Amino acid sequence: MELTTATRGYTYVTLAAALFAVNGSVSKVVLESGLEPAWLAALRCTGAAAGLGLILLAASPRRLRTSVRELPALVLLGFAGAAMVQWLYFVAIDRVPIGIALLLEFTAPVFVALYVRFVRRQEVRPLTWLAIGLALAGLALVAQVWTDTGLDPIGVAAGIGAAVCVATYFLVGSHAVAARDTSSLTFYMFMFGAVFWAVAKPWWTFDPSTITENTSLLGALDGFSVPVWFAVVWIIVLGTLGPYSLNLAAMRHVSPTAVGVVGMSEPLGAGLVAWAWLGQVMRPVQIAGGLVVLAGIVLVQRSTAPVTATNAEPEPVAARPVTEQSDPPGALPQAHDIALGVGEVRREPHVGHRGSASHR
Repeated sequence: MELTTATRGYTYVTLAAALFAVNGSVSKVVLESGLEPAWLAALRCTGAAAGLGLILLAASPRRLRTSVRELPALVLLGFAGAAMVQWLYFVAIDRVPIGIALLLEFTAPVFVALYVRFVRRQEVRPLTWLAIGLALAGLALVAQVWTDTGLDPIGVAAGIGAAVCVATYFLVGSHAVAARDTSSLTFYMFMFGAVFWAVAKPWWTFDPSTITENTSLLGALDGFSVPVWFAVVWIIVLGTLGPYSLNLAAMRHVSPTAVGVVGMSEPLGAGLVAWAWLGQVMRPVQIAGGLVVLAGIVLVQRSTAPVTATNAEPEPVAARPVTEQSDPPGALPQAHDIALGVGEVRREPHVGHRGSASHR
């Protein structure tokens, strides 16, 4: 029986969320093999850029055209949205449980709201402050700040730093996405991220033996091993390009908001996978704190949503004409796992832009 448009869209986004959830544990396996977080970030940025570049060259080379005016934003996106997000995320999951690392990164909308209020000096709704309070209270529960055996401070700092970089990605990307489609924007983001790492970690200093050796799959799969390069390819293809493509496909059948809401399940999904696979256990109070954080994130996204005359939900992209030159309009993919799910930026006249994180 043929799937309905909505069912097909939700199937795509659910598969994307599942792949992103598994990707955290695969990344942990690679890091435990001894590969530095910086090298894994470099490999992921470079591999994703190469894969997206080849796809765009084959499908529509014209989408790769750019202008000098766009370069500053694209370079900043590459640095913050690809290079730093990837590196900080990998540092975080190397030191704290994967589910907690993702919760920290998912607080990016909170930093966007704070930037709008204190840097742009724009008024925010009272609900936003409630949302921020909930997110901070939830993080305090997750970190168990009242105990002496809390989380690794470097891991926590890396997770928060990743959130700040994702917030930067949203704020810069909300303008960049107005000028080009999301596929080419993501390609340039990863390309400039790869260029950054090629300078910061020159490839001639890379030891190929670090990815040619076998490594244990750890935890419940400790009896099995794979070459490190195989796990890295998984991260690039099934942990980055695959979920990103599924999310874009989903937005041709359901709204970007719906994609974002389903993507919010990633921290919980990644935590469950890490528990079943790696034996990473979160205490009941940490699970409760995680749910409070997610509630705060949902509220901050709702409270910063642009208000239109009808306040209507945008129609699925499938209802609009789509050419080979375009991706779903207003859709901005999240960076992290892009570590990333899909984030949303709507372009509505006289209202402004909004970014929402999902994961990645």
